[in-house]
Amino acid sequence: MKGHVRKRGKASWAVIMDLGRDSTGKRRQKWHSVKGTKKDAERELARIVNEINAGSYIEPSKQTVAEFLEYWLSAYAEPNTARSTFERYRDLVQHCLVPAIGGIPIAALRPLHIQECYANALKSGRRDGRGGLSEQSVLHIHRLLRQALQHAVKWGEIARNPTDAVDPPRPERKEMTALDERQTAVLLTRCEGLAIHVPVVLAVTTGLRRGEVLGLRWDDVDLEGGFLTVKRTLEATGNGISFKTPKTDRSRRRVHLPRIALALLRAHKLEQTKRRLALGPAYVDQGLVCAKEDGGPMNPRGVSKDFRRLVQALDLPPTRFHDLRHTHATHLLRQGVHPKIVSERLGHSTIAITLDTYSHVLPGMQVDAVALVDAALGKAIAAHKMNKS
Repeated sequence: MKGHVRKRGKASWAVIMDLGRDSTGKRRQKWHSVKGTKKDAERELARIVNEINAGSYIEPSKQTVAEFLEYWLSAYAEPNTARSTFERYRDLVQHCLVPAIGGIPIAALRPLHIQECYANALKSGRRDGRGGLSEQSVLHIHRLLRQALQHAVKWGEIARNPTDAVDPPRPERKEMTALDERQTAVLLTRCEGLAIHVPVVLAVTTGLRRGEVLGLRWDDVDLEGGFLTVKRTLEATGNGISFKTPKTDRSRRRVHLPRIALALLRAHKLEQTKRRLALGPAYVDQGLVCAKEDGGPMNPRGVSKDFRRLVQALDLPPTRFHDLRHTHATHLLRQGVHPKIVSERLGHSTIAITLDTYSHVLPGMQVDAVALVDAALGKAIAAHKMNKS
């Protein structure tokens, strides 16, 4: 394989590959344009020659980044992700990636283009014009783009993923909010009689996610056996409320209920039955545990909004509904429950996720564990000495 470079403009070069002659004797060449210095062009020539010799050369695509991302959204993201995830991806593509790098041919996309895109997003990426996006938001953009371009490599659009050479932001890890037992007691007492009472109690006593709580049906609850089974989740999308199956086998799990939750569910089922009989045909019975007055599904965003108002009224630390899940896990760990059990209740795919997520709780547990071991050994040594004497 041979090739050479030729100057085309003030800072532009042509990389010309000589591919021999075809069956008619006509000379075959491939041309690539390179901006920069002669050395840049020669490096590009060497790269292309190596790829052709190694059999990994891919003909440059004329498709732009915007065109590819739109195709990726429809061909991969929409059929393979949850509706809410797809909508989030589409939003990031349309409002963050396309305006910044959408016009660049995907074959010409370089790490520098992406790095500049992230830098500008951090500086002035907010849609309201009030500054930049958070590091966590830009990291989400990076993960989406990396996933999409990995498919571009797999589908033969590009030879390598340029995001591999990009340094994404590294957000500082924020310690999660978890209410202590006293704060939790205040919360549970004050939410009695409110529409979010049952969702709050279930979240804080089982560790279920918001969508898992709101997706529960009475068929999933065994009041005699004292457990519930997570079979679906509820989500809010642009098309309205919908149900979906959990993503992993670990998420589809059995969770045993404490007495406080069982007592509430028994009373709640009775009240719900009375309401259904009173409303008659007006009651839309979907068998949901957590339902609106007419039996329809509760809006997840509305539940979170009502919960936030309640927390503010009680002057508790800023707490999201999702933090009730963290609260449950923290309570269990502080009581000495094995992390494996906590992991199973939360539906984590591995115990490593649980240990990493709740590492802030472990130091105190270690102190308690050492004290227990020390007391046990001290007692055994004292007993041994007494027996010898």
